[in-house]
Amino acid sequence: MQDEYRTVARAGVHETEINRSRFLCALAPAATEREAQEFIAGVRKEHADATHNCWAYVIGADASTQKASDDGEPGGTAGVPMLQMLLRRDMRFVVAVVTRYYGGVKLGAGGLIRAYGGSVGEALDAVGTRTRRRYRLATVTVDHQRAGKVQNDLRGTGREVRDVRYGEAVAIDIALPDADVDAFRGWLADATAGSAGLELGGEAYGDA
Repeated sequence: MQDEYRTVARAGVHETEINRSRFLCALAPAATEREAQEFIAGVRKEHADATHNCWAYVIGADASTQKASDDGEPGGTAGVPMLQMLLRRDMRFVVAVVTRYYGGVKLGAGGLIRAYGGSVGEALDAVGTRTRRRYRLATVTVDHQRAGKVQNDLRGTGREVRDVRYGEAVAIDIALPDADVDAFRGWLADATAGSAGLELGGEAYGDA
C-alpha cells in the first residue's frame, strides 16, 4: 500500500475562458470506477448541449486504474493531458470532466492540450486537495477506571479515536502511523502502568 496519496477535498466546478471557448472543469472524489463513471454520466447529462465532455479518472492509492476520453476532440489533446495533470499532482480516487462550449476560434493541438490540462490544474487549485495517509488500525483494551483518562490523553496527543466500546473492559479503536507503533506501545504502558492491552489490526487510509 502507498504510504499516502492526495485527492480532492470536495466536488466542485471551475470555469475558464480561452479564445472565446468556455471550459468548465468538474472534479469529484470517486472511491470506485463505477462512482467515476456515474459522475461523468451526470455531467454529460447536465451539459448535453456542450461541444465536448472530455474526462479522466484515477482510481486506487497506487493509481492502478487510469482512464481518459477525448470525446471527439483530436486524439490525445484532451483526455490524456487531463489524466497527466491528475497524475502530476499525485491525485488518486478522483474524476475530472472538462466540458467545452466552442467559441468559434480553433485552438490547434497544442492549444487544446494546454487548455484541457490547464483547466484541471486550475480546478484543483480552486477546489482544493487533501492528503490521505496510511494508518495501522489498533485496539487499546483498558479497565473502566483508566478509560476516560486514556481517551483524553489519546485525543490530547492528536491520535485519532475511531470508536469506543464498553464491555467487561473498554475497547478503544485507534489509527496509528506504522512508524509510531513501537513508541505508542511504550507510551501506553507508561500511561496505564502496564495494565492496557494493544492489538494491531489491518491498515486503512485517513486524513493526514
